[in-house]
Amino acid sequence: MQTSNLQTLPVAIIGSGPVGLAAAAHLVKRNIPFLLFEAQEQVAANVKSWEHVQVFSPWEFNLDAATVELLEESAWQYPDKKALPTGKELIENYLQPLSELPSIAPNIRFGHRVIAVNRKNLDKLKTRNRERHPFVVQTSHNGQHHHFEVRAVIDASGTWQTPNPVGSGGVFAVGEAENFSKIFYGIPNILKENTRRYANKNILVVGSGHSAAQVLFNLSELTDSYPHTHIHWVIRKGNVKSIIGGKDKDQLPARGAIGKQLERLLEEEKLQLHTGFHLHQIGEENGQLTVTGLQNEQNMVIEGIDEIIACTGSRPDFTFLREVRLDVHPVVESVTALADLIDPNVHSCGTVPPHGAVELQQPEKDFYVVGMKSYGRAPTFLMATGYEQVRSVVAALSGDWKAAKKVNLVLPETGVCGAPEPISKLKVLTNACCGGGTLKKKNVGGCC
Repeated sequence: MQTSNLQTLPVAIIGSGPVGLAAAAHLVKRNIPFLLFEAQEQVAANVKSWEHVQVFSPWEFNLDAATVELLEESAWQYPDKKALPTGKELIENYLQPLSELPSIAPNIRFGHRVIAVNRKNLDKLKTRNRERHPFVVQTSHNGQHHHFEVRAVIDASGTWQTPNPVGSGGVFAVGEAENFSKIFYGIPNILKENTRRYANKNILVVGSGHSAAQVLFNLSELTDSYPHTHIHWVIRKGNVKSIIGGKDKDQLPARGAIGKQLERLLEEEKLQLHTGFHLHQIGEENGQLTVTGLQNEQNMVIEGIDEIIACTGSRPDFTFLREVRLDVHPVVESVTALADLIDPNVHSCGTVPPHGAVELQQPEKDFYVVGMKSYGRAPTFLMATGYEQVRSVVAALSGDWKAAKKVNLVLPETGVCGAPEPISKLKVLTNACCGGGTLKKKNVGGCC
């Protein structure tokens, strides 16, 4: 196919979350045709799964400029900039109205799970005239396969559907798959529809991020009404200093408050903390689970567990991109140019230098990985980052490289950029996400 014909094809967007819909809005503003593929039957299905959770960033950090311009042409009302929305409010007050706009709705293909992307009639090995061939996006819909020819692909599919296992070392623990019915990956709605599942039970929470903190807060609140609920908190870190975060130094007050609440739970001994714990095996006997592993290199067993809640983060799914030429960092599994900026081993400040199409471009021309997926396994992504990414990418696809390269991104800092320190003063039981600059490695420690 000749390049002239190629340019008449639409751009494919994978995923109808906040970043995917922002990409659609920018394509509308540039008069570029597009198709948006959503695996589920509704918009922002991943956000729907945590609709009960309140985000720690206010509305002003959760709205994209191009989407606001489109929405304000309708009867949409701008939310309170300083208010903290729940996932449900993000959908109902922002993403759903956006998806229903006449300029966007006809281009969404709900229930179309992308199962493969490739160059038409070419496998990954073929190089000659590769850029002249369109992409083919293959989807599965109602048991049938569909093929769509497109000129470019923006992968905003995220990582939420591929959670990390609870097992140490990034692999499933022995018995993890067999006891799947007693493990919840993510943030269950503990105080509403899942109350019976967790009330007066012995719960093990695995993970050290903001999702784990939210779960711990909800379980703690559950103990007020169901005092026989017992909480174990397992983290692989040797201390919780970096988890507690910057507190009052955090430029997002709600994020800083998470650390204060965690300190309070620990000081009040509302949970049993197991630091330096590496989970290796999950066994079941008489309806309860026994968790075994190493704690500070010593064998450790936690018995009598009724439920496990896994807040261990997530990882990108590249299986459907097997025939796309990708540049993915071998450690972080992010876009390689971003890895040194977001690697949780060295970076925790919640800020990254501005980046866009230049850093996100792949060896496969006109293929871009954006949003949470561009961060791979790193946990520090904020929606504002994704919005600026897709603004730049769409500018590049339109041929406006001047706008694509002029990237502006200022993110609120966490207040934690130093190396972690022991939390020796807390009374705990241990027995048992900027500024300018080039893309260079930052010599800072800690992890959000």
